[in-house]
Formats: sequence, structure tokens, C-alpha cells
Amino acid sequence: MTYVNGFIVAVPADNKDAYKETAEQFWELVKDFGALSQVECWEADVKDGHTTDFRRAVKAEEGEKIVFSWVTWPDQKTADAAEKKMMEDPRMEGFGDMPFDGKRMIYGGFEPLVWKEA
Repeated sequence: MTYVNGFIVAVPADNKDAYKETAEQFWELVKDFGALSQVECWEADVKDGHTTDFRRAVKAEEGEKIVFSWVTWPDQKTADAAEKKMMEDPRMEGFGDMPFDGKRMIYGGFEPLVWKEA
């Protein structure tokens, strides 16, 4: 059964290229620990909601764009083991300053309920 780590973060619009570079670097790390795929989506049409929305969820500020991303794993055991290994991997030091405020990132692990592909 596939397992998914999902992330939502607000990124300053001017940091789009830096975010993409960080995401590319992140893929090199997670794939080494068993990730099956990584998808990074840059805001194209994110509407404000009535009660809550993506922007409020991450306390987005003026000039920030929403990034919605996920990493798929074979199972939760692999994802959990990878998280521990990544925190100990010296390549993590190469990330330097993140191009976003990590304290406002929301994330979690999910078991797919419905997964359809054409």
C-alpha cells in the first residue's frame, strides 16, 4: 500500500527558483531512502475561502505563493525510516537557509483512500 507525505508552504514569489532548486536537491535525498515520487506544485489559481483556505492554513503573507507538494512511498514504515535517516544524513547541511518559513509549513502522512489514474 502506498503512503503519502503531503506538504503545504507559503513561499515568497521571488524565491520560486530557489524553492525549485531546494526541491530538486530534496528529491536526490528522499529517492535514496526509498521514495517513489515527488510532486511540487506552484500556485496558479488558489482562491480565498469563506472559513479557511490554503493561505490562512500557512499564514501566507503579501507576495507569497502557495506550494502544494507530496512524496509517495511504498509504505509508512519506509517513510518513517527515511525521515530518521535524512535527519542524520550530512547532505542535509547542504540545504542551508530554506527559501520559505518552515515554521508555517503544514505537513502530514496519509494513506490513500482513493487513487485513480488514466
